[in-house]
Amino acid sequence: MEAGTAAWGFAAAAALFGGAGGWCLSVTWARAREAALRRRRGRARAFPADREGAPGMPQGRVLGYAAKTSRRLALGAAPSPLGRAGRRWAARWLGGRSRRAGVEGVVTPEGLAEASARLGCAAAAAGALAGALFSAELTLIGCVIGAAAGAASVPRAIGRAERRRAEALERSLSEMLETVSLGLRSGLSFDRSFQLYGEHFDVPFARECAAAQRSWSLGLATREDALRDLAASYGSPLLARVMEATARSLRFGSSLVEVLESAAADARAERRAHVEERVAKAPVKMMVPTGALILPAMLLLVLGPVLLELMEGF
Repeated sequence: MEAGTAAWGFAAAAALFGGAGGWCLSVTWARAREAALRRRRGRARAFPADREGAPGMPQGRVLGYAAKTSRRLALGAAPSPLGRAGRRWAARWLGGRSRRAGVEGVVTPEGLAEASARLGCAAAAAGALAGALFSAELTLIGCVIGAAAGAASVPRAIGRAERRRAEALERSLSEMLETVSLGLRSGLSFDRSFQLYGEHFDVPFARECAAAQRSWSLGLATREDALRDLAASYGSPLLARVMEATARSLRFGSSLVEVLESAAADARAERRAHVEERVAKAPVKMMVPTGALILPAMLLLVLGPVLLELMEGF
């Protein structure tokens, strides 16, 4: 009886101490998290340009890291030896891609090379540690694969940003052309119609159109140069033709409504063709997981009993 009472006493004491310890740990974790949030808010207030989603800061962790690295190098930080070695390759590779991806002036060739070198080293170390859990050969393989994947992460992110920007233009171009042509048919000038599109549509292309319109309204550039720069930043042949036809019509005073409506029809047809192409490619892409995952399981399910019977027969 006394032994049972003592056991219950020890269990109660252990539960009490466990609860107290858990409460202390939860309070400590909550305070540490609150302190980390305060430090993060302080850094965001001190360096607002480093926040993801801020003006001039590209979306995505990898591109954000490359932008921060470019900014630090521009402020005088010393690059690593690997970053200095890859600077010439980065300058050749980046070229016009930075403008088409919307990171011109934000991700520099030096920042691209330095970020690729750092991410490659970090991924190589992570791959080596993961491979070391199994064997020495896997350590080397994991190091090589990690280094290649980390070094290629920034170029892949820039390529994805370029494709996303092209798709956003494809979605918004016909909308912009129809809005401007409707404004012209209502008696508004081209500048006012273009301004209304930039002010009343919350899409990236509308914001860039508004920035171009402000640049020529403030006298920072001529209207023709601003329109051509906008078209060149996307690298779209259709947008380049539209902006060139717009500048020519405004210069010579010819009718612009028919040109914009025809271009809007072409933009819709081009988008429809791209969507149909992606839809047609979907079944082909679905064959890969089907063949790699579902088909082997079905073969095992169908042929497994037959193989077991054959093995028992021998």
